[in-house]
Amino acid sequence: MKCPFCGFEDTKVLDSRPAGEGNSVRRRRECPNCDSRFTTYERFEEQKIRIIKKDGKRETFDRMKLLNGLIKACEKRPVSSEDIEEISISIEDTLRKTGKTEISSSAIGDLIMEKLKKIDQVSYVRFASVYREFRDLDSFIDIIKELKK
Repeated sequence: MKCPFCGFEDTKVLDSRPAGEGNSVRRRRECPNCDSRFTTYERFEEQKIRIIKKDGKRETFDRMKLLNGLIKACEKRPVSSEDIEEISISIEDTLRKTGKTEISSSAIGDLIMEKLKKIDQVSYVRFASVYREFRDLDSFIDIIKELKK
């Protein structure tokens, strides 16, 4: 690791320990040239996931976009911020564990609906109305009948 202060090429590791939830390593380093100390973090490089939209366009997965959709669906409902955060993290983990670099937006929508159905039925219907593009009252009635089963 190059020293950020003097640019010397060979720094010495003084201490290493797990950081965060064990997904990274914190290293305390020292430069033998200028005696400066600094900290670095080593993490695995996450593979970029691309989402295939309904119209065929592709965009990079954005957990904040997922989180914002969940927040809108759960607005004014008894769903905690922690529950919403947990759902978004769980979905991102599920997507990463598939090992795929491209995933359809409909697969993500199905995962979200599955999670919301267990937590809050009104939030589930709200999300479904946007995700499934309800055009009339019959569509709402169908999803409510499905919930009642």
